[in-house]
Parts: sequence; structure tokens; C-alpha cells
Amino acid sequence: MALDPIQRMNLKLSAGAVAASLVLATPAFAFSLLLGAVLEAFNFHGLRRSAQFLFMGQIPGGRSWIGVFALRFSLLGLGIVAALHFGADPVGFFVGLSLIMPAAVIEAWRARPPIDENAPALDPDDSSWDRWNPWLARERDDFENEEDSP
Repeated sequence: MALDPIQRMNLKLSAGAVAASLVLATPAFAFSLLLGAVLEAFNFHGLRRSAQFLFMGQIPGGRSWIGVFALRFSLLGLGIVAALHFGADPVGFFVGLSLIMPAAVIEAWRARPPIDENAPALDPDDSSWDRWNPWLARERDDFENEEDSP
């Protein structure tokens, strides 16, 4: 099974977290963390594969995509309910399930494009900055009205 960079980083973070929890916490906490990490790794792998199939056109859009998502989400829900029902430590389990987020952020940061120091940029005092709405990532609709008002 070939792993992409996010999955490799997730494996490293999960192994480190399980090792640290074996030293710093109870074995039940460490096992719950491991269980959450494994469940989350399978879930992310399924998400990644189904997204690849969808974007390559092998899964038609619409209801079949929703069915694939619903199946994966249902299996994840069943895994969570079963783990908690059989006594998994909720905090350790939650930490294990959440380790994909730092892995994704770290790998997105590592894969960012290089900064081009020679790229054209507006002068910080340019009046064009006043027309831009950073919250909506577009030009403001009310800019012309503000110029007319006293």
C-alpha cells in the first residue's frame, strides 16, 4: 500500500503519540489512542481513495458520491461507537482520531510553493487596497457609495 506524504506524517505522529502515552499515561489510554489512530488512518485512506476516484471520473458525481461518503461515514461512526462501548478511553481515543489534522497542516506547510521575492505587488499605500474585502476575497460592493458620502 503506497502512502502519500500526509499518511506518512500521520503514521509518524501516531507512533510518537502512542510511544509517549505508553510512558506518560496508562496502558488503556495508549491502547485507546492507538485504536483511534488506526480507525482514523483507515478513514482518511478511504476518503483519499474515493476522492481520487471521483476527481479522475471513475465515480460519477451525484448520488453515487454521496453513497460512498455515507458508507465511509457510517463505518467510521460504527467504529467509534463500538470502541467506546467496549471501554476505550474517550480522551485517548479522541486524540488518536484527531492526529490527521496536524499531519495535514504540517504537510500542507511543507508542500507550499516557494515565495517569489520578485513577484509584482501593490505598494502598501496604494488606494486599491481600500476596494478589497478580505473577508469575502473580492472587491467590496459598497466602495463607490462610500466615496460619495461625506
